[in-house]
Amino acid sequence: MEYVTLNNGVKMPILGYGVYQVTKEECERCVLDALKVGYRAIDTAQSYFNERAVGRAIKDSGIDRKNIFLSTKIWFS
Repeated sequence: MEYVTLNNGVKMPILGYGVYQVTKEECERCVLDALKVGYRAIDTAQSYFNERAVGRAIKDSGIDRKNIFLSTKIWFS
């Protein structure tokens, strides 16, 4: 995996997996599959209603959380 170093010194994978429009029912499996094939950046959002499934997949993956770059967006309302 290739990384880019952000201005704050954090290393971020240049390739990530986004879960926009992935249903809650499919999300956990899709994220687990992405992590198994090497993705280490996962992008979600509160408005996607699948953050819990993303969290379960990360937990169940067995990959140390410090090795996963997780980004999310918070709904403004």
